[in-house]
Amino acid sequence: MSRLSLFCYNHRMENLAREALSLFNVHLTGRHILALATFERELMDWNQKFNLTAIRDVESIRTKHFLDSFSCVMAWKANPPLRLVDVGTGAGFPGIPLKIIYPAMQLTLVESVGKKANFCQHIVDVLGLENVTVIHSRAEDLGQKMGHRESYDWAVARAVANLSVLSEYLLPLVKIGGMVLAQKGESGPAEAQSAEKAMKLLGGKLKKLIPVNLPGVADDRFLVLVDKVAATPPKYPRSAGIAAKMPL
Repeated sequence: MSRLSLFCYNHRMENLAREALSLFNVHLTGRHILALATFERELMDWNQKFNLTAIRDVESIRTKHFLDSFSCVMAWKANPPLRLVDVGTGAGFPGIPLKIIYPAMQLTLVESVGKKANFCQHIVDVLGLENVTVIHSRAEDLGQKMGHRESYDWAVARAVANLSVLSEYLLPLVKIGGMVLAQKGESGPAEAQSAEKAMKLLGGKLKKLIPVNLPGVADDRFLVLVDKVAATPPKYPRSAGIAAKMPL
């Protein structure tokens, strides 16, 4: 790396650390930065072969992947999850950046696309992350399995499905007293309103929406928070694919 390239790289990483702190009160240490830099490099390398994500340039990765992942911190503030499941994690977002800053958290990454699940396992191995399980599965199948059903403090998903469908993926995985966190774009408020009936049927109750502002991103973004207030009826989630075809 040339001296100019190294300067630009360090400057971008300093910006990432500064924005994580100012926007979400996330303090990135040198160890965090090193892990994120490795993650970024591996993602760009794998993306050339496997098309893991449409976001390919470093500035967008840092804003739309890393900072967007850190925005989840606004949902729990000083009480991060003890056990988090990230459904439809893709290339590991938001789960892996959150694991980097919360090393004690137990993390389960769920991804139905094999190449993406393989990449997640690769990153977990390269970064030496402990207490991370990568599962190549559909959420509907996992939600009926002992050890996962109603076992997690928090379930999170980003850009996976409409909230009526997503509720059926996530709420069965969360224990009573736990929380669902859906990262949504500008459709978040309308989706939350239309999904309240499905949430209630699955044991959830809409808690609140938190607006998210990312630097250089004009689109509105929201964190949709759903309390798990009652047990999910045993028949949910339904078999794979049914929720998407026939939303509750």
